[in-house]
Amino acid sequence: MLTIRNTKFAKSRHVPMHSSTVEAMKRYRSLRSCQIEASELMSFFVGTRSRLSGLALGLPRVSRVFEGLRDQLGWVNRGAHAHPRIHDLRHTFVVRRVMLWHAQGVNVDQSMLALATYVGHATVTHTYWYLTGVPELMALAAKKFEQFAQTLEVDHV
Repeated sequence: MLTIRNTKFAKSRHVPMHSSTVEAMKRYRSLRSCQIEASELMSFFVGTRSRLSGLALGLPRVSRVFEGLRDQLGWVNRGAHAHPRIHDLRHTFVVRRVMLWHAQGVNVDQSMLALATYVGHATVTHTYWYLTGVPELMALAAKKFEQFAQTLEVDHV
């Protein structure tokens, strides 16, 4: 379980993690502990060099690391920006989760509050916003509407 502390609006939450993520985090912690002495109040992801040693990583540093990883992996942009951004991972996660729920026959409306809580949105409408303008989801919505409209036509004949 990952504890995320003091996010926007001074909220904290617990987020379950996949076992592969837990293992990767353990490896990181082990490498980190070889370079710096950890304290209980220290952020998990910290700088390990010179004046940044033990300090929480700021957004510019996180972005630079992400850019390096993105380039190593050969990720290409499919959106409106020059390159995939770290925040795009949240958008992709939310969209893929909803698409998987559709494929599994899960009632998406009943599940959205849990998803909004998981990603840390203050309101569920912020999570729904992630779904706008995604062609795959628009196709699913259109198909569901067609099925609904056909049912109405049959009822009125």
